[in-house]
Amino acid sequence: MAATKKAAESTLYHVHPKGFWKKFRDAVVINPEISSGIPLAGIYRWPQPGSRPEKYASPATKASDPAQNPYWKRDVRRAYPQLSVVTQPDLSSLLIQHSEAQAIPAPSEAKEGEKSDVPTKTQETMDLTGAIAAITSVHKVYDQSKLPPKVPSPFKKWRAELAPDAPHDHNAYFPMLLYK
Repeated sequence: MAATKKAAESTLYHVHPKGFWKKFRDAVVINPEISSGIPLAGIYRWPQPGSRPEKYASPATKASDPAQNPYWKRDVRRAYPQLSVVTQPDLSSLLIQHSEAQAIPAPSEAKEGEKSDVPTKTQETMDLTGAIAAITSVHKVYDQSKLPPKVPSPFKKWRAELAPDAPHDHNAYFPMLLYK
């Protein structure tokens, strides 16, 4: 038995013209076997969109519960950036604390129920200039090998470099110097 090649019917699920337009199409079209490309509404998608009797109900989520989703959390117009304030005494105490190497004591073999306290030093507050002077007096912060950080710039800094002289008579007075 020889295998027969079966092809899909191209016009089975498409609208066919009728009457005058069928005659016109048959007279004008190059390939009369080609379909119109317009699908039949009752066969192409079943059930058709919009024909279902039940209505869609959105599922309940935490966001749909007003008790769990108050307006002030959703209101992005009032989500202003919060300012962070560091005062000079706070900054000086941070500088002093972080400038000295702190040794963390080894954990002791404390019995259950006992607390091992970490010794802490309370430092008196000092002004920022005094804190900076105290830190820099102990060890030098910057030197020739360790320079302070620079502000990043997308542009290369121009350094004056002497360019070759412009063509001129070597016996004439030519006071101009060219730089690149």
